[in-house]
Amino acid sequence: MTNPLIAARDAFAATTPEARVVLNGRDWGVIDTGEGPALILMPGTLGRSDIFWQQISALPDMRIIAVSYPETGGIAEWIADLSLLLQQRGIAKAGVLGSSLGGYVAQAFAATYPDQVSHMFAANTLSSVSGLMDRPPYSLDLWHAPIDQVRGGFASAMQAWGQAHPDQADLVGFLLAESAGRIPDGEMRARLAALKEAPALASDPRPASETTVIETDDDPLIPPPIREHVRARFPGSAGFRFTWGGHFPYVLRPDLYTGLIRARMGLAPLPSAWAGGSA
Repeated sequence: MTNPLIAARDAFAATTPEARVVLNGRDWGVIDTGEGPALILMPGTLGRSDIFWQQISALPDMRIIAVSYPETGGIAEWIADLSLLLQQRGIAKAGVLGSSLGGYVAQAFAATYPDQVSHMFAANTLSSVSGLMDRPPYSLDLWHAPIDQVRGGFASAMQAWGQAHPDQADLVGFLLAESAGRIPDGEMRARLAALKEAPALASDPRPASETTVIETDDDPLIPPPIREHVRARFPGSAGFRFTWGGHFPYVLRPDLYTGLIRARMGLAPLPSAWAGGSA
């Protein structure tokens, strides 16, 4: 039986393929499309640039730069690469949205290169990696452990999520396909190691009005104490809470997610579903 999410993503990828871009010697995947205010989209561990296909397709009046991470470097190197990417493409300022791992990268980028950031979205993410190395797969030697061990934890977690949430079977199948090999071995190791070895986040000097924190009540990977820690890092900033959508509300609730982006980037009035800051 065809998975509709995979089919839709594959149809998008066929017409909007990733380009390969070398930045400071590292090979990135980049989708660069549209015109208007710029926005960088950064996925989590499970997802390439095209995991944001629904947002990219719905935002033709924005210049969207969605990325896939390289096989080398870590967060400090990656944010330097992204700064260079904006400079090379003549973009003085961009919105930066990262989910999960990407959310940590987005926070690091905004704190380090505040003059290049018009708005930062910290989505379904964490603001400290303390204790992370004690949990699998981060407890593994990520660069040398058999790749089946590195990938195996994702499969177990997603299958358990699918059993608890049978209504999200399509998403589980989509993510299993990502974790099973669509993300190459080197990229998978680098993504996990980047978070495991991430430097502590520096203080962010930007105004609170230029940050939006996104979270989901039923996120199985970001528990409430971690969500609270992210909110506390940005006092006075806007927050949006999805009541459902798991760790991937941008996949499961794309219309609302896209409306949120437009609203916070100043492209449209707040969507009606914003009422109360949750949906």
